[in-house]
Amino acid sequence: MADLAARGEQPEVLFWVGCAGAFDDRYKRVTRAFVRILEHVGVKYAVLGMEESCTGDPAKRAGNEFLFQMQAMQNITTLDGYGIKTIVTACPHCFNTIKNEYPALGGNYEVIHHSTFLQQLINDGRVKVQGGESFKGRRITFHDSCYLGRANDIYEAPREVLAALDADLVEMKRSKANGLCCGAGGAQMWKEPEPGKKDINIERTEEALATLDGNAAALENLYGVESGNEGATPSKGNGNGIIAVGCPFCMTMMSDGVKNKERESSVQVFDLAELVASAEGLNA
Repeated sequence: MADLAARGEQPEVLFWVGCAGAFDDRYKRVTRAFVRILEHVGVKYAVLGMEESCTGDPAKRAGNEFLFQMQAMQNITTLDGYGIKTIVTACPHCFNTIKNEYPALGGNYEVIHHSTFLQQLINDGRVKVQGGESFKGRRITFHDSCYLGRANDIYEAPREVLAALDADLVEMKRSKANGLCCGAGGAQMWKEPEPGKKDINIERTEEALATLDGNAAALENLYGVESGNEGATPSKGNGNGIIAVGCPFCMTMMSDGVKNKERESSVQVFDLAELVASAEGLNA
């Protein structure tokens, strides 16, 4: 962003990378995929680089309001200094914090989650989702992020992106407004879970796997779907199953759940941007 500003230029959007997108090895792949899409369609974007700090979401959720406000004000000062108007991010936590909590501190911006941004690119015909990997007929289930769904009522954009892939989208019963948290929200990402019968991410992963497998009995035990789905066709575990996510925390928790169930060979966890980049033939 500093380089653009030095040339007297403004980006169409500022891509807010987020802590996970910058430092988590798995989610760096999502960052690269989304950037390849932006460059492919000719969107003039910028990143803050070393000037980007944590939004303060984990601090606020953990109860440290003072630290949150310090981090937020630092970011607002940086963003306003560059005259930023529109921000796109692949992290629902960053999205929710900048969109809904920065205005109280004087930070007012148009904030777009990358699922909505990708949907707009597809609807405008700028992304064709063709020329790369085909997802036709592959079973995909989408896990709703709490901060994208219940907190901001964004349910259809990610599903429209997946629909453009012509995949077989299968819904978990606990989806959309009734979705089950991955277990990492509210700063839970940074601590061990309290003692209990089962970790939340394991429960959620079991529901996702049973949905992909068409395992009605397992779903009933999980309260995942209504009874009467005995006719569902079980998956053969042939590697076609995909759990799609739109959040770095969900990515970690669902991936850990798949590993816990020893299903890495038959089920993969991908972000929406990775799926679109792959379908567009943009993977490095």
